[in-house]
Amino acid sequence: MSALLEIEHLRLRLPIEGELRTAVHDVTLDVAAGEAVGLVGESGSGKSLTARSIMRLLPAGAEVEGEVRIGGASLAHASGRELRRLRAREVAMVFQDPRAHVNPVHTVGDFLTEGLRRTRGVGRAEAERRAVALLREVGVDDAPRRLRQRPWELSGGLLQRVTIAAALAAEPRLLLADEPTTALDVTTQQEVMAILDEQRRERGLALLFITHDLELAGAVCDRIAVMYAGTIVEQLPAAALHREAAHPYTAALLAARPALSGERRPLAAVPGRPISAFEIGSGCPFASRCPRAEQRCRDERPALRPVGAGLAACHFAEAVHAARTPEESLDA
Repeated sequence: MSALLEIEHLRLRLPIEGELRTAVHDVTLDVAAGEAVGLVGESGSGKSLTARSIMRLLPAGAEVEGEVRIGGASLAHASGRELRRLRAREVAMVFQDPRAHVNPVHTVGDFLTEGLRRTRGVGRAEAERRAVALLREVGVDDAPRRLRQRPWELSGGLLQRVTIAAALAAEPRLLLADEPTTALDVTTQQEVMAILDEQRRERGLALLFITHDLELAGAVCDRIAVMYAGTIVEQLPAAALHREAAHPYTAALLAARPALSGERRPLAAVPGRPISAFEIGSGCPFASRCPRAEQRCRDERPALRPVGAGLAACHFAEAVHAARTPEESLDA
């Protein structure tokens, strides 16, 4: 499959307390047409900022380096008009907190039809017909009545379905889902993810799914990219996640999950504290927390390179990969 989204050596710096600080250090990633890629990492690792960099939804004073291409077209020097067209027709985003991104004084119908009427010239009646159909596709009952309601009248789960419908209304080729289930209860999370996965497959969308939940990403994505301190440290097929992990951070995350079968054992916490991208020096971002770290790791940053079924940025990736036991794979 050819890449629809291509990110090469993305670097993002933000103005913080009067100085520019690195928030995304080095991200290289691609998503093919029709493919679902999970971007996984703990809070503050730069996942959401990576997605916002694609859309250029960044605060004033932000500096972006590197290359982002969609369908082969570079966005590095895109004009405001070109970016508006991109957001209206090519790429759509589902945000973490729907209540923070939907105007509470407008109706759901206004929210869903505004883009159709303004950017595509669709009449109000036709736009409302399409909005009703979209709401039904994402599992919203009594759709005509929902169009007349305001966001504060809907539950979190219903409102997230509305934002998914709004994203799909643009008929994008690429969907960015930024932790779309974080604010929802477990049952609603499953329903929302099932809707996203179903719509992605039916429409042939490329999906970049951002989450801190490694297991969830593995369940709905074709490929996983693991991010730490503003850098992607590993990429591998989702089906090979448990048996092929070759970076100490990925292995530590997998070891920290409860075992679903076999002998019960204490959860293994990742030692140390998470660090931000602006804190890392010239070496490996994970060196301060890695039990395998040597002086080389503190001095020399490893590049992503082929290991097993994927790519890993670790000087000792082969040893980590070889240390994965059959029991660890069975626990998955």
